[in-house]
Amino acid sequence: MQKPPLIFALLLSTLTATATADTLIHAGQLIDTLRGKALQQHTIRINDGEITGISAGFEAPAEGDEVIDLSQHTVMPGLMDMHVHLDHEMNPKAYSERYQLNAADYAYRSVAYAEKTLLAGFTTVRNLGDNYQVTISLRNAINQGLVAGPRVYTAGKSIATTGGHADPTNGHNHATMGQPGPKEGVVNGIADARESVRQRYKDGSDLIKITATGGVLSVAKNGQNPQFFEDEIEAIVQTAKDYGMTVAVHAHGVEGMQRAIRAGVNSIEHGTYMDKETMKLMKKHDTWFVPTISAGKFVAEKAAIEGYFPPVVVPKAAAIGPLIQGTFGRAYKNGVNIAFGTDAGVFPHGENAQEFVYMVEAGMPPMEAIQSATVSAARLLGIEQQTGAISAGMWADIVAVKGDPLADISRLQQMDFVMKNGVIYKRDGAVVVQ
Repeated sequence: MQKPPLIFALLLSTLTATATADTLIHAGQLIDTLRGKALQQHTIRINDGEITGISAGFEAPAEGDEVIDLSQHTVMPGLMDMHVHLDHEMNPKAYSERYQLNAADYAYRSVAYAEKTLLAGFTTVRNLGDNYQVTISLRNAINQGLVAGPRVYTAGKSIATTGGHADPTNGHNHATMGQPGPKEGVVNGIADARESVRQRYKDGSDLIKITATGGVLSVAKNGQNPQFFEDEIEAIVQTAKDYGMTVAVHAHGVEGMQRAIRAGVNSIEHGTYMDKETMKLMKKHDTWFVPTISAGKFVAEKAAIEGYFPPVVVPKAAAIGPLIQGTFGRAYKNGVNIAFGTDAGVFPHGENAQEFVYMVEAGMPPMEAIQSATVSAARLLGIEQQTGAISAGMWADIVAVKGDPLADISRLQQMDFVMKNGVIYKRDGAVVVQ
């Protein structure tokens, strides 16, 4: 048999070497999120952005393999935040900026906020509402490797009712208020509701976000009244299912929550005034709760600063903000399914891990808090076969901190190592330039 030319033999040798070279992580402590256990001294084997094996002890590398020494660290799956707004960040000028900024301004800001989020250890996020659909383009740019950021699942523009929380013309004068419709995310009636979902699909959204009650930061008086009829929410849910989309629901008041839960939505965000009957309903319908304690704490603090919020917002922020942590604690004790979410963008991006501290303060054990941001969040997104745990066949989304976050959950605020899809973005606490 004739031998192949030398150039082809060399090429074959190079390709074989590249294909077989692995990255080995030596983990001092490994968080097994599926079983809720901390494992000591394990090796994680990675190839081509995927976890290919886990083994006890520190494996010796084969020729060409790279070893990442995290023997003094706690290693866990990449964290996941189920409620962020990557296109903006609350500040005293935010209400005037919406009349001054263009889509490109929000887009450029989103790039910086996305990078901060990733470097904080959050490798996957759910973006629940934006301006100009910029997080759809941000998601695409991240997926194409043009910018650094977490894996983004975005709702694009939130869906509201006329005058409701997320009506983009709240607070405008009559000359500029106009009559926004389904294209702008404002609905009135079943037909509008269905059209708004189809428009989000057309825009490129991954899921649907609706504002079923009043909200804290909107320029409107009521922060908890129901703002959709149940048949409108049912129409949104039914249409979303046809397009393979889930539905996340902003809600503070009980009636709005209960209408949404009965209609079959996937998650309730904030849930401030949730009562025991609502919790029972959530358990019956397998509805997830995404608490966003950090946002509540932030707005309550800023409500005390004169001029930070418009006058109509201040009493809502002062009343609703302090309650969310207590609601979370009661929901946890009553067995409601909880997925980690912060509402980052209301407070500064990159500070997402403070939420863990608040959750543990309210009674959730550290391991379960970590699970809420990994395996539970993955289940809410429907990607539990790809991420949320360190297991063979899953994406190589891996983060690490020094010391033991199970003993001190605040350690998650000092992320030392970040890998997403097998690419290292942070190592030894420093940003890795790609």
